[in-house]
Amino acid sequence: MPETSVLQPTDADAIRLAKTLLRTARHGALSCLDPASGAPLVSRVGVSTDFDGAPVLLISGLAAHTAALVADPRCALLLGDPGKGDPLAHPRISISARATTIGRDHADHARIAARYLSHQPKAKLYAELGDFRFVRLDPQSASLNGGFGRAYALGAGDLLSSADPALAAAEAHAIEHMNEDHFDAVDRYARHYCKAPAGNWVLAGIDAEGIDIILGDDVRRIFFDAPLAVPEDMHITLVKMARAARLALGD
Repeated sequence: MPETSVLQPTDADAIRLAKTLLRTARHGALSCLDPASGAPLVSRVGVSTDFDGAPVLLISGLAAHTAALVADPRCALLLGDPGKGDPLAHPRISISARATTIGRDHADHARIAARYLSHQPKAKLYAELGDFRFVRLDPQSASLNGGFGRAYALGAGDLLSSADPALAAAEAHAIEHMNEDHFDAVDRYARHYCKAPAGNWVLAGIDAEGIDIILGDDVRRIFFDAPLAVPEDMHITLVKMARAARLALGD
């Protein structure tokens, strides 16, 4: 008899869960191949994302996984917090990828650094040290486990969103403007869209499909109703969301 696949058809909910795990992750388990022995090597790493959703790491040249990625860029990244109770009952995603080091002279270095440090502010303590470099992981495929009986196979296109340079260039100014002049709107985003408690929430990232907000160690993802197409959409969408949140909350 033919074997029954445990995989579920990949649908919009699975893709959204995968992107949420990716965008909200602050750490993960990186697997690569030891260049000396060829054996698997696993390390815990800090994680953020590039504008299009590709994972970004900040790693030291002294780390064993740095030499491994230079020798062979193939790797895998496991994301997902275990939470309380049975750790296997919580969603997680394993992403197969290829690593590219982003040198300090790379055209995208400043943008990637700003995005990473917005998501990982404590990393400012060592980001400027000479032996640390950003590494972008370009997804090739992924395995998503959303809990018991919810296994999915995803492709790179299921994880990534628009990488439009004009949109990416507009992000830093929009984040600065919102956090400095409209921090009250960010708090309303958290309370209305995430049903989160009030607090000093910070807008940490904007991409074509949504925003990421942070309060301490709590990271939340909010998806837009429609993806951004041009830089002007960023301002228009954030204003509409703020108005809707304010009306709903009665503030």
